[in-house]
Amino acid sequence: MRGGMAGLLLLLAGAAQAAAPRGREPPACRGRVSGQDRLESVAARGELVLASGRRARLDGVRWPDDPAAAEAARAWLSRLVGRALSTREAPEADRWGRITLDAVTQDAVGDDSPVDLAGGLVAMGLVPVDAGEGDSLCRPGLLAIEETARRAGRGLWAGAPPVPAEEGARLAGLAGRFVVVEGRVRNVGERARRTYLNFAPFGTEGATVTVSKRTWRTMLERGFSVAALRGRRVRARGIVELWRGPTLDVGAAEMIEMLDEEQAPRR
Repeated sequence: MRGGMAGLLLLLAGAAQAAAPRGREPPACRGRVSGQDRLESVAARGELVLASGRRARLDGVRWPDDPAAAEAARAWLSRLVGRALSTREAPEADRWGRITLDAVTQDAVGDDSPVDLAGGLVAMGLVPVDAGEGDSLCRPGLLAIEETARRAGRGLWAGAPPVPAEEGARLAGLAGRFVVVEGRVRNVGERARRTYLNFAPFGTEGATVTVSKRTWRTMLERGFSVAALRGRRVRARGIVELWRGPTLDVGAAEMIEMLDEEQAPRR
């Protein structure tokens, strides 16, 4: 393998450092430790069973809800069973006892290139990017990889672009599902505890994105002010809840992206 272990660890370290705008690493992304393990099998919902006996989940991605899509993602990961891994791991397990990690293969097969597990799944369009329950996306570079897969119509994105945020009835039918929506922010309601981004004209039903006070503070630091968002095309992602209409509660600032105005809406 070219580059050796040092190169693999630099690859993973670089992914983590990319999460730190202006040189500041989000608290949720701190304390990652480098390690080594081996992939023994891939369990349901994409859990990695490691040779050390631990179970792990890949950081920054969401396992598909659709059974066929989930099986395609599992089949892709299963090709890597038996491969040694270099990892960057969160210091503590999640509430289900799983280690949250980034992983690349150590040993090369065929082309001498390491395989980035999360990056590979996203690049093939097999999984969407998601910060999960974390308040930061520790690998924001995955969003650019997803954008490439979406534009190419790979995997999940084949004939299934982001849902228009003003299609309230359609979104209501997706309650409980993870979705990616795109639309123009009609107005922004900044309140003491939460900020509301409304995507439908007053009196009509469309998506509302709710943002916690802490996440809104992070967004303000990154230029997502009320003035900057009002009238701007935005992409957001999260689980659809029904609360006076379809609502996405966003916990990580990276789950809201301001789109270039020259981008044509995807319908």
